[in-house]
Amino acid sequence: MSVVPDEKAAVATTGVRAEALHFALRNGKLLAGLTVLVVLLVLGLFGPMVAAADPNAYVGPQFAPPSGEHWFGTTIFGQDIFTQFIHGLRATFLVGLLGGGIAAVIGMAIGFTAGYRGGIVDEILNMLTNIVLVLPALAVLLVINAYLGIRSIPVQAVFIGLTSWPWVARAIRAQTFSLRSREFVDLARLSGVRPWRIMTREIAPNMSSYLFMAFILLFGGSVLIGASLDFIGLGPTDSISLGLMLNNAARYNALHLGMWWWFIPPGLGITAVVGSLYVMNVGLDEVFNPKLREM
Repeated sequence: MSVVPDEKAAVATTGVRAEALHFALRNGKLLAGLTVLVVLLVLGLFGPMVAAADPNAYVGPQFAPPSGEHWFGTTIFGQDIFTQFIHGLRATFLVGLLGGGIAAVIGMAIGFTAGYRGGIVDEILNMLTNIVLVLPALAVLLVINAYLGIRSIPVQAVFIGLTSWPWVARAIRAQTFSLRSREFVDLARLSGVRPWRIMTREIAPNMSSYLFMAFILLFGGSVLIGASLDFIGLGPTDSISLGLMLNNAARYNALHLGMWWWFIPPGLGITAVVGSLYVMNVGLDEVFNPKLREM
């Protein structure tokens, strides 16, 4: 085989990446979302190291509003809300990363396999996707809590990942169907390349931008699902999270008592994380889609 086509492909790929980087560094939505996300991520990763106190410890006066000593005030029990907030951010990012990562891996594996193989394999995987798609996730979690009694952040993230992948699998399957008949795929197939290598080295790189944006959406979706489960009391009870902070604030009538500092920080934290991810996704869409770029 001649190396000239490979060299041309490498040059073309490098040019596309350079062009994408050029527009990414000039996209306001992408930079704004990324900045907010990085600030929250750094706060969630390193904040608990600075404020190493137990987030559920009684460290101050009850009902205290924000002050120099307690930046976000205290709860009805005298717990420092800022300490709970930074520990909750870490839990939020952990759920998003694990849940979104698991969903992305499963969705990509099933989508690529179904789209490339076709036939009976596609029918079986498509049936599995439809089953999970209509699965009552909340009811399953209730059963898990009732019979297994396992309520931890990793378990919650795994559950979210195992139930969030169907839409990704469907989208990747559709795109793989259109790519598997391209010339470069036929050439790799005639060269004796194994199917899995074709899917990972020939088809996947041509969908890299979409795969990255899909992971961002899965990340944000996992954060929202985790916060929702925590808020209705189905999340972990042995740790703190932003959703659990909202649950405690609602349970102890923070709104009725005028303790706005108890529920506004976690609500804004969840909104900021998910909002920054979706703004980043819009920016990336403009970067990768020439028709949407702001010249």
